[in-house]
Amino acid sequence: MAEADPNWVERLVEPARVHKAVYTDQRVYDLEMERIFGQAWVFVGHESQVKEHGDCWSTMIGKEPVVMTRDSKGDIHVLYNRCPHKGAKLTAEGCTKHKPMFRCPYHAWMFRMDGSLVSVPHRHGYDGTSFDPDDPQFSMTPVARVENYRGFVFCSLSEEGPDLKTFLGGAITSMDNFVDRAPDGEIEVAGGVQRVMQRSNWKIFFENLNDTGHPIATHESSFLAARKTSKHKLGGEVPFQLHIIEGNGEAPEFWESLDLRAFDYGHSFMTAIFHAPKGKISEDYKAALDTAKGKEEADRIVSMNRHNTIIYPSCSPHTGFHQLRVIRPISINRTMVEIFTFNLKGTSEEYWQRTITYSNIVNSPSSTVMVDDVEVYERCQEGMESDGMDWISQHRGEGRDNLLDREIQSEGISEMPIRNQFRAWSHYMLGTPASIPTGGGDS
Repeated sequence: MAEADPNWVERLVEPARVHKAVYTDQRVYDLEMERIFGQAWVFVGHESQVKEHGDCWSTMIGKEPVVMTRDSKGDIHVLYNRCPHKGAKLTAEGCTKHKPMFRCPYHAWMFRMDGSLVSVPHRHGYDGTSFDPDDPQFSMTPVARVENYRGFVFCSLSEEGPDLKTFLGGAITSMDNFVDRAPDGEIEVAGGVQRVMQRSNWKIFFENLNDTGHPIATHESSFLAARKTSKHKLGGEVPFQLHIIEGNGEAPEFWESLDLRAFDYGHSFMTAIFHAPKGKISEDYKAALDTAKGKEEADRIVSMNRHNTIIYPSCSPHTGFHQLRVIRPISINRTMVEIFTFNLKGTSEEYWQRTITYSNIVNSPSSTVMVDDVEVYERCQEGMESDGMDWISQHRGEGRDNLLDREIQSEGISEMPIRNQFRAWSHYMLGTPASIPTGGGDS
């Protein structure tokens, strides 16, 4: 794309294909950090990560280091992780517990958990200067907007834009179902965080989450190994650990039968691939949910069985097995994926261990499944950086999408969720409408 062309960004996206520059051009990446991650609601963390006054969780929003805190009143804040004195980051990335104040490691300026300045050393050295400890410029800076939806904390670096519920739209039902599945009505991050560094652009990971055309090919080695183990070592028995691997080898008709839904701002979900196995763990869980919610409501909750939900551009909850993957762009060809596992209050230890098993087998750095994906992501990145061809196809299912009210429905093998992501991409990058057209017909 010619740099002199004032419409060069607009020319990168067509209805069913995109130019490789959206994955490989540093100028595009820099604009994404400004216009997408600088405007959209981005997942920061869960309130359970800052249970007590003095707890904090440090992370990145695009290129911006931020820290989520809980103050002495119990309120949650998201602040830029920066000392106003010399700019030093006040805390390292990750989780800190029960620290009543921030202390800058450089010159020991002190701040409360709401970011306000407490004290500076050598206070007499500022006598007669324009330094004013009550001036906000000498406190930590809060991000523009913070909202907490059922424990999931999002922030936006922009003062303008939709509120969080409007932004989430139809995908909010996945967030609701995530929490509703807890018999006691509460969930918490447990077991720490697992991280996988991927040698690819951040959008490649997102595109794969609702791409039902890849599992049979990409995961062939793992699902064949699972089936071989079942047949030759377990007499045909398929325990949970193998079920969540070998399911990727379902016949094409299975993938075609899945339901894909997409919403404004790039969000989407697909129906479940794997289902919790029958047995005592599932029976005890359902009994606890029946008792807490009533059988009719419990049936409704467990019947909503979805695989990956995409909350564009920052996270993907998996409601059935209580995982949340968070996407942190590092550079044009590096992406950090963080995997959080949630404990559902009111469930058994055995139920929690099954959740951990799913995370370790499917999403962890040592996963026998994710390693396949990470390999092909890197191959995609390397291929797109070559001179072989300029355009990336998104044609599968084009013209066969069903437009509903602020929602698109497609057959399981459609690349509709990817096209929907680039509708949102264009909205942020170019200011085009974020809303899905309404009414029946093709998209």
